[in-house]
Amino acid sequence: MADHFTLRLVDSFMLAPAVRHLVFERVDGQPLAFIPGQFLQVHFHYDDGTATKRSYSVGTVGDGSSPVQRIEIAVSYVDGGAATRLLGGLQHGETIEASGPYGRFCLQDADRHPRYLLLATGTGVTPYRAMLPQIKNLLAAGEREVVLLYGARNEGELLYGEEFEAFAQGNPGFTFHGCLSRQARALPRPGDRSGHVQNVLAELGPSAERDIAYLCGNPNMVDAAFAALKDFGLPVPQIRREKYISSR
Repeated sequence: MADHFTLRLVDSFMLAPAVRHLVFERVDGQPLAFIPGQFLQVHFHYDDGTATKRSYSVGTVGDGSSPVQRIEIAVSYVDGGAATRLLGGLQHGETIEASGPYGRFCLQDADRHPRYLLLATGTGVTPYRAMLPQIKNLLAAGEREVVLLYGARNEGELLYGEEFEAFAQGNPGFTFHGCLSRQARALPRPGDRSGHVQNVLAELGPSAERDIAYLCGNPNMVDAAFAALKDFGLPVPQIRREKYISSR
């Protein structure tokens, strides 16, 4: 059952020119029990007093099984957005109201497919960051592969890119492809790919026997990748989706 609580901002930094990483702790001192892939809702009011809320995936990297004290999210700035005004200007020590966790965009124990295809754009990569301890355990158990295709316009918008690169280097069986649609890196890396995430899928040769796919991010990417995966023969139950829509 979802809980309601007050969060205090304890740290923050800019991940990209228009994306802020925020670190909170609960004011009541309680940890947050969540399953990687779940999200919180931030509650606030418009200027006219109307109540509203926004959803943000928990990006905290814990041990994959225990509650966490630090609650991390990534927030994209939207011009004129009410949530941007709230979270973009939030100062360390200030508080917000939240509830959660919610959602079922999580790695399932029942999954027995040899390969996981994780696709993301923008802040849609946040839940995969939280999943890294689970992925590490999956790989350690053997006979599994995990491929993360992460789409961005340029290198500066690959959120947590260095973390995923380091994880790939330390965990055989995990592959990270930064898919850059507008500008390649000045010094390209072996995992880099040119173009949109869904267009890189063909290189991987998805199949119903081998793969289960997770799609998270821009609705256009999610829809295009969903259609492409079905064309490759993946049945709908093997394609899990979470669409991120920028709300004003």
